[in-house]
Amino acid sequence: MATRWSQPEALVEPDAPLPFAGCDVLEICARYLGDRIDTRALERGEAVDHGPLTLRWGDAGLVVVFRYGVVVFAQVSDLDKQRFLDEIRTRIVEPWEEPEVETASLQLVEVGGERPANGVIRLSRFDLERIQLVADALAKSVVLAHCEQAIAETYARVEPLAQGLMTHGRSGRKARELLQHIGGALLIQVRTHLRVEINDKPESLWENPSLEPLYLRLVDEYELVERHQELERKLSIIERTASTALELLQTERSLRVEWYIVLLIVVEIALTLYQMMRA
Repeated sequence: MATRWSQPEALVEPDAPLPFAGCDVLEICARYLGDRIDTRALERGEAVDHGPLTLRWGDAGLVVVFRYGVVVFAQVSDLDKQRFLDEIRTRIVEPWEEPEVETASLQLVEVGGERPANGVIRLSRFDLERIQLVADALAKSVVLAHCEQAIAETYARVEPLAQGLMTHGRSGRKARELLQHIGGALLIQVRTHLRVEINDKPESLWENPSLEPLYLRLVDEYELVERHQELERKLSIIERTASTALELLQTERSLRVEWYIVLLIVVEIALTLYQMMRA
């Protein structure tokens, strides 16, 4: 069983054998736990690498931890997964009630090239760099899945709002409800652009450019670019609709203020005429 990270440990040598050496098939699982993870305390543990933070965990597994809220388990038992999640629970900022999960199988092959195929990711070696590349792709995919769900809920409100605008020519109460979700949509944009950096390549590729073809195949397999572009398109529609709704709300409020002013003038004139008639 791996040492808990509360005890300072020396960094494990990068060339040291990985705990699952000798395996032909590995199970890997990504979980999007929350808005972000405080990894400072974890970095003192039994770390294999710090970019991204990779820890030995359980009897024969690794855990890759991403600061933007994702952990990726490689060959970690369900019991050890739960133990790890219990350990870092207090370090998760704004945890999700229902974390998004995505799994994959890694298969060791000698011929046929390194590529995802039929739900299985084929690798020529189970080394640290390849495990981290797969973890990076899975982590981005699970964040996109979470954002897609959040955007879908807001996007579903756009159609009835647009229908109301076309039918009645006014925003109504639905616009007010939609505007409450705009902050969440903008937050999704911040997560995918500034924190997760979907379109950015992992830093490890700069040191090992020979792995770039494998990473590009992973990007293509999980459709990271296409899904990110679709999110951007829906966010753009939501922003334009919200802007229109906000303008209508402001116009409606201005009209109400103008009617109040007109009403006050009419009342004042009526009172003046009444006083003149009594004089």
